[in-house]
Amino acid sequence: MINTSYEPVRLATKPHFQVLDGLRGIAAISVLIFHFMEFAVPDYSKNFIAHSYLAVDFFFCLSGFVIAYAYDKKIQQLSFWAFFRLRLIRLHPMVIIGALIGVICLVADPFGNLYGQIGASKTVLLFLSASFLLPYPAVPQRFNNLFHLNPPTWSLMWEYLANIAYALILYRLSTKKLTLLLIGAGLALFATARLYSHLAVGWGISNALGGVARIGCSFLLGMLVCRLSWRIPNKLGFVPIGLLLLATFFIPYLNRINWFMDPVLVLVYFPFLIALGAATTTGPFWSSVCKKLGDLSYPLYVIHYPFLWIFLSYVEAEKPGPDQLRIIIPIAATGISVLAYLLLTYVDVPIRRYLMRLTAPKLANSVVRSEQAA
Repeated sequence: MINTSYEPVRLATKPHFQVLDGLRGIAAISVLIFHFMEFAVPDYSKNFIAHSYLAVDFFFCLSGFVIAYAYDKKIQQLSFWAFFRLRLIRLHPMVIIGALIGVICLVADPFGNLYGQIGASKTVLLFLSASFLLPYPAVPQRFNNLFHLNPPTWSLMWEYLANIAYALILYRLSTKKLTLLLIGAGLALFATARLYSHLAVGWGISNALGGVARIGCSFLLGMLVCRLSWRIPNKLGFVPIGLLLLATFFIPYLNRINWFMDPVLVLVYFPFLIALGAATTTGPFWSSVCKKLGDLSYPLYVIHYPFLWIFLSYVEAEKPGPDQLRIIIPIAATGISVLAYLLLTYVDVPIRRYLMRLTAPKLANSVVRSEQAA
């Protein structure tokens, strides 16, 4: 969203945070299930995974941590354009793929005729909007998302802007100045949560400014966790910390306290989990699981939502019962996850490797591996 992410270059001197990869994957899968449940059970108070919208804030926080970790001591060796080119190569191929999937799902939706209402010319504009991260809230029939074809693009837009701010300003700031900025951002986050009664904002025309508070607070927070070298030594490994993250998403949705609970989780609990995850290791089996989850997280987050529009059309047209949904949702979620992994392996990674060789050969020679960003 995000995020999440979101994957900077890692140089050979940098150790790898395996558990954080796994946490990123858990967050992405939780977002996928949450979006299915939004349409199956629109009442958040009855949604068993209702707080999964906070996964985006976790992605943003993790992104700030990883960007600062990877680049704080290296960015002066890069020009701004070299840094941004690396980010584009890492993030944007999948953005385009998500936009293309959005067009296909819109045109080929077997249960609805939204494409007939929108028309070809508006569809082209929607595709350009999603491809270039330019908001175009032009589909009131479907909640006026800033990016209808692929709604999670809203968080990627803010991720890009945070990366630009980092390369131009934030990396230069002292820890004290970053802390002062974070205090202001934290107050803005509380004000946003109070205004909307929760933090599930930023995605649509009616709540777009909420995205500023979410990215501003969480990205700065992640940077500070890295700058302060905040680690909580532990031997928990992946599974217990993963369960601690997952527990966040299962917290019941309670209107009377969400405005307070949501920002507290973002400001206190998520950096605590990152500090735990960055200070632990895991065995070979779970290390492999973490890598696969980390690899899957970004493509899954970017491509899943267009299929949710088809699911919504199906729910509206066929009105399936709970028993049918219990079968359909796991099958559909598994299929989307498999597709995301195939697109990563056979499309996204080859494109990124080609672009690195084509546009940044010197940088490519210095890169031994990439880390996914939130």
